Amino acid sequence: MDAMEFFELSTGKWRSQRTTHHLAFKRSEAGESEIHVQALTADHPQVIEICQLHEVDPKLAIGGAFVSWQGAMGWDREEENHEGSTVFSLIPDADNPRQGSLLRERGYAEIVPVAGRYNMDDEEGLVLTTEYESMSSIERFWFVGPSIRMRTSTVKRFGGFSTATFCTEFRVADAEEVTSNLDGADLSNLTPDQIKNAVAPTKHFSFFGW
Repeated sequence: MDAMEFFELSTGKWRSQRTTHHLAFKRSEAGESEIHVQALTADHPQVIEICQLHEVDPKLAIGGAFVSWQGAMGWDREEENHEGSTVFSLIPDADNPRQGSLLRERGYAEIVPVAGRYNMDDEEGLVLTTEYESMSSIERFWFVGPSIRMRTSTVKRFGGFSTATFCTEFRVADAEEVTSNLDGADLSNLTPDQIKNAVAPTKHFSFFGW
């Protein structure tokens, strides 16, 4: 699987439960968000536009994605909000299609156009590494089922790590379907293993070999 296939598998609406550890304060903060992912083909106007923004030949792109999000964190002040959108464009390395450059309209840690690196690891996880002027971030995404995705991220700034985050994300449509099948039971009351088993398809699914 390459990164483009990973984004295609991620297409849809997701609900994310997040815990962020503020390492300097030794405290954690809970949050949640709704995320929309749409895979974009290599000839999509937004993919071409991002390539041109970064002065990269659009013919080198294998595709990209449009991602939007809206969420809230436990320590938010009244005027704060966590919402926005960004576009990715994937430019694989010539000698290895499983890694390359990830061009973004805007970064997560800093709201500026940014070029990072991506690679698919040996367990089919997608790893994104981004260097900003004042910080750097590493994110890893992986599927534990077709409708459940995990994400970890660390942000490093001022010479040391400042935050570490873990997210569990599940497709909203599948969750609603499961809730209906469970006679109106609240999905949030299920254990992670119950959720995993409930939304798994009837056919065999191999975590690392689909």
